[in-house]
Amino acid sequence: MKSILLSTLLATLIAAPAMAGKAFVSNERGNTVTVVDTDGWEVITEFTVGNRPRGITVSPDGKLLYVCVSDDSIVRVFDTTTYKELYTLPSGPDPELFVLHPSGNPLFIANEDDNLVTVTDTRTRTILAEIPVGVEPEGMAISPDAKFVVNTSETTNMAHFISTEDFKIKYNILVDQRPRYAQFSADGSRLFVTSEIGGTVAVMDIDADGKPTLVKKISFEVPGVQPEWLQPVGVKLTADGGRLFVALGPANRVAVIDGHSLEVLDYILVGQRVWQLSFTPDEKFLLTTNGNSNDITIIDVAREKAVRSVQVGQQPWGVAVIE
Repeated sequence: MKSILLSTLLATLIAAPAMAGKAFVSNERGNTVTVVDTDGWEVITEFTVGNRPRGITVSPDGKLLYVCVSDDSIVRVFDTTTYKELYTLPSGPDPELFVLHPSGNPLFIANEDDNLVTVTDTRTRTILAEIPVGVEPEGMAISPDAKFVVNTSETTNMAHFISTEDFKIKYNILVDQRPRYAQFSADGSRLFVTSEIGGTVAVMDIDADGKPTLVKKISFEVPGVQPEWLQPVGVKLTADGGRLFVALGPANRVAVIDGHSLEVLDYILVGQRVWQLSFTPDEKFLLTTNGNSNDITIIDVAREKAVRSVQVGQQPWGVAVIE
């Protein structure tokens, strides 16, 4: 009898389809999130989330989806399986981008209109702190050791290093015009900050105490593309630090950079007005959101080549991926 039950169980497991990953794409103008199956690259569904969704991320366990609903001045939280709204979190006015503590709590939110970073407790659903920063805060990043949160302020042209212990700014680093996004290396020894109008990526070395030193600015040149179209926005670095990918906005390209030499190696043609980027968890693919062509591009990371595009909603802005 036991052998029959074991055989039945094994047959069931073999017959069961593998669980595919999902990409969640916030559609800024469509007021929706599109869900894409990362196995077959087909749209699963699209659901309404509120007015002008932009920043989007998932909880460490992959069960919760957080969406900055900018024009509603709130963060909405959804179940990643049922797509049902579970509750909301206070965010301060006009939340744009945020970053979640690796533990899942708290959430650090950039409030573009109020020049604040709001710190929200995801469990009690209350605001822990409001941190004054520069004008038009946008980009958010957290160091791998979770000791510092970095905010980029578009009009002040600075990266602000905020201690997660006391929520005070410890360092300010001047970068180029209109900084958009920040990304730490996996070991926390480097930070990359894109400047959209300045057309550069600022590279900072981070010492053991978290103190940043600006060491280089990476610029771009694409034959046939006007320099003013080369507008760095989203940026992602592979876990091994070998490749840095930078979305170049209206240039419709993603720059490929050697993460060690910091030399630009290539440009990958993607959709129109490429905005944000996200890896699949295994880093086999990099997804780009293309705001003007209303699609996402899937890049094969090993081949450094665009292999597919998928139509999503109106003006895709952010993307988050789970297994």
